[in-house]
Amino acid sequence: MIIMQSLDINSSIYSPASILGLFSNALRINATTTLIYLKGRYAYGGGKSYGNYYYDNLFSESDNISIGVRISALLRTKIVNNEVYTLRGYIEKSIKNSSVELRFVVDEIIQQEEKAISEEELQRYELIQEKLEKGSMDLETVIRNKILKEEPIRIANIYGNNAIVQRDFAEGLDVSQKYFQISEYTCSITSTTSIAEKLKEVSKSDYDIIALVRGGGDRQSMETFNNITLSKLFINLPAVSVTAIGHTVDETLLDKLADKRFHLPHDYGAGLHAIVEKLLHEKSNSRALLIDEVKKDVSKQFTEQVKTLSQQLAKKTEEFQKLQELSSKQLIDTQKNFTEQQKQRQLEMDNYKKEISVLYEKNLQSVINEKTASLKAGMESLQKENSRLTTEVQQSKGDYSKIIIAVIISLIVGFVLATLFK
Repeated sequence: MIIMQSLDINSSIYSPASILGLFSNALRINATTTLIYLKGRYAYGGGKSYGNYYYDNLFSESDNISIGVRISALLRTKIVNNEVYTLRGYIEKSIKNSSVELRFVVDEIIQQEEKAISEEELQRYELIQEKLEKGSMDLETVIRNKILKEEPIRIANIYGNNAIVQRDFAEGLDVSQKYFQISEYTCSITSTTSIAEKLKEVSKSDYDIIALVRGGGDRQSMETFNNITLSKLFINLPAVSVTAIGHTVDETLLDKLADKRFHLPHDYGAGLHAIVEKLLHEKSNSRALLIDEVKKDVSKQFTEQVKTLSQQLAKKTEEFQKLQELSSKQLIDTQKNFTEQQKQRQLEMDNYKKEISVLYEKNLQSVINEKTASLKAGMESLQKENSRLTTEVQQSKGDYSKIIIAVIISLIVGFVLATLFK
């Protein structure tokens, strides 16, 4: 049984919120009520402004202890990330997660400290120069060559132990995953030694891409990726080196030395997918362009051939017309010549006929004359014979056979004459 005791009406009862409010209001020192000067290494925050203010951090020069900073967008344009500044402003308090947080509100930038170059920074500079001299391997070119050869792109992704960002990478890669052969390795992603051992292990295999993939983390753990020893190993990887270590604002030394940097694991996968899509699109367009070029070439060749054939046909037509005209002229001349020759021949034939006719008549007349002369001579001979026979008949009237012979001879002579003069 719970016995509730009566409370003194004068007793004070507080809620947790009121306690925090009381303590917040009790923290009144000169630094919270007047303008103060603060010096440290300025580091960008999330990169987005809220109400025209940015929320960044100011680190102590000697360690990694920081205080939140609220600065106007105009003043922030004059700030260079990771440089040391002396700022003037005031401290504001806020209650968050059962604690009182302090934030420095910048009112004015007093000065920027000249940054002394340390031995480590000099080594970083030398590594960057070495990378520039060595040159970067182009991620898109490597993927292009593999796809054109129809070979899988071999990737080694190094994640932290118990990491869950593999899914983000796969979602970004999307349907392009079929073009890649991905191997996953894990190590302590905040340990320089662990990462170095894993890089040595994967560098012995024939990978096309080696990537450090990290989903995010506190700012202090990012120093792992600024390590000089790790950077020297990273710069000599035999494959395309990629970083996707989860911070969009901070750029580590490994990011600067990488052949390709992505901010987040999803960006890494989406970047590979975009490259594949671009190459496939170019390949498709190149085929279309090739077909168009072939069509243009064929069309051009066909047009040239048609033009040439048309010219040749026109020339042949012209030659044919000239030949036809010449042939027609020659035909007319031939016909004219033939007609003339026919006329000449006809004339010659007529003359020849006349000459033949005259000659025939002459010959005929000559034959007639000859026959007539012969007949006359025969007649004369017959007449003489007849006279002789008559005389003989008269002399020998008794010879009857002589009379018959004479009659027969007379008949024959008459028949001959009749035949000749018929």
